Amino acid sequence: MRLSRFAAITSAFFLTSALALTGASAAASAQLTYATGYVALGDSYSSGVGAGSYDSGSGSCKRSTKAYPALWSAAHTPSSFSFTACSGARTGDVLSGQLGPLNSTTGLVSITVGGNDAGFADTMTTCALQGESACLARVAEAVKYINNTLPGKLDNVYDAISGKAPAARVVVLGYPHFYELNGSCAAGLTEKSRAAINGAADEINDVTAKRAANHGFTFADVNSTFAGHELCSGSPWLHSVTFPVENSYHPTAAGQSGGYLPVFASGAREFDSAE
Repeated sequence: MRLSRFAAITSAFFLTSALALTGASAAASAQLTYATGYVALGDSYSSGVGAGSYDSGSGSCKRSTKAYPALWSAAHTPSSFSFTACSGARTGDVLSGQLGPLNSTTGLVSITVGGNDAGFADTMTTCALQGESACLARVAEAVKYINNTLPGKLDNVYDAISGKAPAARVVVLGYPHFYELNGSCAAGLTEKSRAAINGAADEINDVTAKRAANHGFTFADVNSTFAGHELCSGSPWLHSVTFPVENSYHPTAAGQSGGYLPVFASGAREFDSAE
């Protein structure tokens, strides 16, 4: 009798546990099925400045059909696609003007942000026009901002994304090195300035990766795909100083498709397999 009662209790325990686990699994599966929309946030590296083929309705945001978010969406057809990334965007701009499409049905989010907060455009202008000493000083100023101020600003953005789209897989993409050192450039910035600029890219990527990981997000490093395609290489995927000037130091269409798209697709793979 005692043995039968023990067996019954044990069976009930395992049955209850199995049902609970099955229910949790079903709930998780339902959530993944439910959260299927894709929202692309961020700055010019996500909007596609430099890639051409801009959506006329995006105005000065310059959202390109050749940018990695549009390319990924066209290939994977998520249930919805909202492209709010905008040229020149800082963390505050993302918070104030880009998060509207995020909700409980958002399953995937991509973002590049932080470069404009750190003074990307001003730094490159200084380096291009004012010589090595001014360049190194401006890069050092940017690095100080990246390490001391940017982490809190990134936290604000990442917290807001998590709050509005709690079920989303978030892929945070970094910035590439601009220069292949000891490369083919015979003029322009000094090698010391180029190395300092690459170092600043490493700093912002390191800070971004740490803040992303702290929020449970995936960080996608594009330096692996851009290797051999920086400025001063034989096959650059970045514009040098060019016209229109806003294209300068931004990925070409090849940089979006060959540099950004593969690492984003890899980071988004878990979402893609759930679709």
